Amino acid sequence: ASDSLSDAITKCVVSNRGLFMQFEFLAPYRPQLLSVLRIITGLLLLQYSIAKLLKFPVLPYFANIPPLIVAAGTIELVLGALLILGLFTRLTAFILSGEMAFAYFMGHMFKTGEPVWHPLNNGGTGAILFCFTCLYLASAGPGPWSIDASRGKS
Repeated sequence: ASDSLSDAITKCVVSNRGLFMQFEFLAPYRPQLLSVLRIITGLLLLQYSIAKLLKFPVLPYFANIPPLIVAAGTIELVLGALLILGLFTRLTAFILSGEMAFAYFMGHMFKTGEPVWHPLNNGGTGAILFCFTCLYLASAGPGPWSIDASRGKS
């Protein structure tokens, strides 16, 4: 057993699969890190919604957005705020996951009319990450730093 954090961080294990590091020193913080993931995801979604709806910061991409993007921005504004607070987290994250899947297919993969399959070529990497991060949050719950947890609803 290691006695210091630096020993735990640098401890390497050799197995039949090769050399890899163990990060068990993070294990006690899993619940808090789940909350941090939820909060940061909500803040990033809120950033997009503010740019779409309030034009801050001013971005040429969001200058004249169609009604579908306004609707998406509204969903991201309200549900992003709920995600930050950790209120109705599982339902909120599930809806956001679906919205991001829709955003990927409608706004990225088929934006030219012809399918562009690779996310690096269609700009959809962020939508995919949001989709699966929100899907994970819908499954894992809000973490301890949330209104849901304080209400006993995680």
